[in-house]
Order: sequence, then C-alpha cells, then structure tokens
Amino acid sequence: MAKLASYYIPGLYVEDHSIDVPLDWRGLEPALLAMGLSMRRGAFPDPIPGAPESIKLFYRVLCAPDRVHDELPLLVYLQGGPGGACPRPTSPESDGWIAEAVKHFRVILPDQRGCGRSSRVSGKTMEMIRSAAETAGVDPARAQADLLKRLLAPSIVRDLEYLRLAGFGGRPWTTLGQSYGGFLTLSYLSSYPEGIAAAFTAGGIPHVPASAAEVYAHTFPRMAEKTRQYYQRYPGDVERIGALADALETSVMMLPDGSPLTVERLQLLGSDFGMKPSFERMHWLVDLAFEEADGSLEGVGAMCAARSAQESGEADGASIACSLAQPIISDGFAMSVLERTSTATNPLYWTLQEFIYANGTCAPIRWAAAREKASRPEFDITARPLMFTGEAAFPWMFEQCPELTPFRDAVHLLMEDTDFDQAYDPVRLAANEVPLHAAVYFDDMYVDSSLQLDTLARVGASHAWVTNEFEHDGLHGNRVFKHLFEKALNCGDLERALKA
Repeated sequence: MAKLASYYIPGLYVEDHSIDVPLDWRGLEPALLAMGLSMRRGAFPDPIPGAPESIKLFYRVLCAPDRVHDELPLLVYLQGGPGGACPRPTSPESDGWIAEAVKHFRVILPDQRGCGRSSRVSGKTMEMIRSAAETAGVDPARAQADLLKRLLAPSIVRDLEYLRLAGFGGRPWTTLGQSYGGFLTLSYLSSYPEGIAAAFTAGGIPHVPASAAEVYAHTFPRMAEKTRQYYQRYPGDVERIGALADALETSVMMLPDGSPLTVERLQLLGSDFGMKPSFERMHWLVDLAFEEADGSLEGVGAMCAARSAQESGEADGASIACSLAQPIISDGFAMSVLERTSTATNPLYWTLQEFIYANGTCAPIRWAAAREKASRPEFDITARPLMFTGEAAFPWMFEQCPELTPFRDAVHLLMEDTDFDQAYDPVRLAANEVPLHAAVYFDDMYVDSSLQLDTLARVGASHAWVTNEFEHDGLHGNRVFKHLFEKALNCGDLERALKA
C-alpha cells in the first residue's frame, strides 16, 4: 500500500492512498492474503487475456483538521452506483453526511474497483481485452464478460475487508452505504460480519432473494407515477415534450458525440426523477429546447409555418405547412441531453445495472427492464404524454452510445449467464448481530420500499426508519445521517463502533 498525497481542503484534512488487490478473489481469502499467504484454494481460475493479476484500489481518508493526530474510530463509505466513484468533497457540507461523520469518525472513501482512480474499466479496457483475447484465440466477449463479473459486490466487499485488515490494522469499522452501497452492506454482512462494528444504509436494501424482473415490476409503476407528478407540476411541459418526441420520431438529430438523439434517449432524462430538484431541472431543460422565435410552441409553430411556406413558395398555405413542419431543436438542448445521459465518466453504471441483481446460480436476466417496459404500453415511444424511464438499462444503449458500444457483446453474453458469485447469504443475514440502521424512503423510485422492508424483516439486528420526507438522495443533505447516527447512539448500538 502507498500513501500518495496529503493536503487540506476547506474544513477537511485529506490523504490519498492506494493498495494492490487481486483482480480475481476466487480461492483467496482477505485474512490470509493480509498475512502474506497468497496460495489459492481449489482450481486456479482461468486468466483473462490482457487483464492483470492485481489491480489498484484507491481510497481517500478524511478527518476534521483539528483531529488529524487523534485516534478516531473508522467509518467507510460505500458509494452508490454501480460504477460510481466516491465523493470529491469541496467542504464538509458539500456532501451533507460528511459534516456529521467527521465529528465522530475518520472517514474512508474508497473508489470501488473499476471506477474513479481504482484501475478504471472503460471502453478502452474492453478494446484491450478484445485484442488480447483475439491474439490468444479466446472468445473476446467471454473474456470481457469474465472481467465484468469481477467488478460486482462479492469482489468489492473482499477488497474492503482486505483494506480493513492490511491498511487499518484489522480494526472493525462502521459502514455507511448509499443506494447500491446498501447492497454492498448486505453482501459484506453475509461474508465478513466480524469486520463491521455497525452499519448504516440509505435507500439501499436489496431484495433477498434477488430478482431483476421483480425489481422492475415494482419500479416501472413508480417511474410512471413520478412522470405524472412532473406533468402535474408543469402541465405546459406535456405539450412541449410531446412536440420534441414527435420531431425526433420523424427526423434524425445527432448529439455532439455523434450518437443519435432518439425518443428512447429523451425518455432517459427521467432517470433522476427520484431525486430533488429533478422536476425543476427537467422543466428548465425543455424550456430551451426550441431554436426559433421566442421558444414557445406558438412562436415555433408560426415560424415553422412561415419557413415551410417560403420554402414551398406558397405563402397562403402557411396553416397547412405548419402542421407538417417540425420545430428546430436547439444545439444547447442537444448538448444538455448529452451531458445528462452520457455515462462517459462512469460507463459501468449502465453496463452493470442489471447484474447487481445476480446472486449465485440464477435464471438468465435477459434484459429485465426492457421486457418490463415492452409490457407497458404507456411507456411506448408513440404514447402521449411521453413517459420517462428511471434507472433502467436497455439494449439500444450499447448500439448507440459511443462510451458503451465496446461493452455490447459482453453485456449480451452476461444477460444469458446463469452463474455469478454469491452475493448474499440469507441464513447468515437472519443470524446477523451487527446493528444495522436503514433509512427507507417510502416513495423511493429506484429501490422499492416494500421490497426493502421485506428483506429487513429477515435480517437480524436491523432497524428501519421509514420516511417520505426525502427522496433517494436524502443522505446528501445534512439530516439523514445525523438522524440515523443519533438513533443508533441512543439505543446503545454504537458502543463498539465508537471505540477508537
């Protein structure tokens, strides 16, 4: 392990670190590896052409500037995602939970394997694996898929446990899991509960047993309801968005990266409808959608009519031409759509989206979200008002989005796979003794609250705080973690966690 840098930002002392971890944990145990014993048990996994045996796990350590030399208990943050790097704070308040956490803990922010500064996996990585596999005479898609399997929860929690043992002297730590970080929390409790003194989660308890099809059957109705709420708040946007969708159905518009702006891509703009202030972000985005006149539909329609009549030489046929002409969509709107829907900075987000629901031997996932969407006519691209989709990946993304096309063949192959690493142990979770305090957002668009509560009913030592006061991103304010912490403190569940 290496300390790379230390510095201050306003209100925080920061250290950057890196540690080597195995790419493939199968047959290895973090405790033995921390002792220097690297012999694998069982058959040695087949190497992945072009992939290294070990990768870098990058992590930051934060504390209050006046407590740099204090012996503090540890809190490790499990980032949401998949494929999300940890926060890059500009102050303790820039991510609300940090301000409260550094009052009590030294905070560890790991970039999960494959993202951020932890041996990043991108389209360039996929192309490198493809080339190496072709040279070795191995199926490139299979090699790429095998690499992607090594980026899921069972490998991530082994990285964390090894980091705890090798980097922090084996001291038990407290975990704080946001969204997908809650999935990692239950996986960690399934495998290495001895490493955790107490656990907090926010909007992130997975359903156990896991099923992608079940998840989307619950979340698509919530996507529809969020869309309806948006249109109720901004009724004028029903017509504006309908006009946009109509225009995109009849003409091809390219985004600045060369990918097409389709109605399906337009529907992706609702992926943050489960957070605040997403409705306002959408409203002001479509406010600048049209190029002509004053940007209102009336002004655009009049300009369309005049333009079409002029082009046809029939000025007196303007009213007919208006119904046939399409408005010009502004370049600024196209750029904003690209910024809102591209995952160039975190391509694993859509790539792994459905595989976070794979658990051991399971049925093929086969594009669960796409199948659910196809079964709901209200989400069809021709339906009006246009419905927006949430946190759901679709096959067209891997055909049209440049940052995702290198993952296409591997993702299609994984959709048919039935063998993944085991993420959860229901028996061990039922016998869990580690205090787990979970914020369950009643109206959560991404992680259904009823499924969360069903799981928590079968996890020992768990406590649910159900609230409709916050959306999925509530942890990033200054109240959710403070409430969870005080609740756990007042019932004695942090006695072990706060021992330095």
